[in-house]
Amino acid sequence: MEFVILGKTNLLVSRTAFGAMSLDCKEIESFGEEADEKACAIVRQAYESGINFFDTSRSSPVCEQRLGAALHGIRHNIMLATKTAQSSPQEIRQDLRESLLALESDYVDLYQLENPKVLPQKDGRDGIYNCLLKLQSQNLIRHFGIATDDVEIAREAVLSGLYETVQFPFNVLTDEATTELVKLCKEHDVGCIAMQPLCGGVLSNIPLAFGFLHQYEHVVPVWGVHTQEELGQVLYFESHPPVIDQQFSEEVEQVRQFFN
Repeated sequence: MEFVILGKTNLLVSRTAFGAMSLDCKEIESFGEEADEKACAIVRQAYESGINFFDTSRSSPVCEQRLGAALHGIRHNIMLATKTAQSSPQEIRQDLRESLLALESDYVDLYQLENPKVLPQKDGRDGIYNCLLKLQSQNLIRHFGIATDDVEIAREAVLSGLYETVQFPFNVLTDEATTELVKLCKEHDVGCIAMQPLCGGVLSNIPLAFGFLHQYEHVVPVWGVHTQEELGQVLYFESHPPVIDQQFSEEVEQVRQFFN
């Protein structure tokens, strides 16, 4: 397993991250009463294969709860990230309390504001940024960042110098503006987390998707797998990265032309 420093956080995380938002997918739920056990097995397989970075969100309490149960007893060995979509300090604090309870932890390594309409500023009237600083001073969160679908919000976060990480969609099909944002993260030493490496399920070619992202050494893709078999494929290409050659580049271009 390859590891990378996540920007200014100095957290050493696996370059292959586990997206726990898939722990309530239909494939897992199809196991009925055994769904919790199946989710736990997938998480444990990821951990035992070397993945130490797990990302989830309060927007899916079931996923947080299943992740927390699966990581019971090994919390100190992993980096745990979650998110809040709330827009006031009081609601953010409440979200964090509920997340910590579900995750069976007394802190999170990375706390992310999820899809904020505007970027919270230091000493802003909304009080959100100062709330994050307070939570950090209380050792409830170690680091904080932004998770957004909006490239402009992410860009603003990078340039502001206020946030340690940004998470946004980045894959074979994203545009040049997003690629420039990825480069900007590296220039400013901001942790770059790629959501939707398979473009929300549009892409099925895992080696192509993995190889494309693997070219960017500072990028940490979050893979939301639905089965142990899917996880196995991702882990295989983590150990055997696709060769980036002319043929690979041509395949990337063919996929882009097909979807465009």
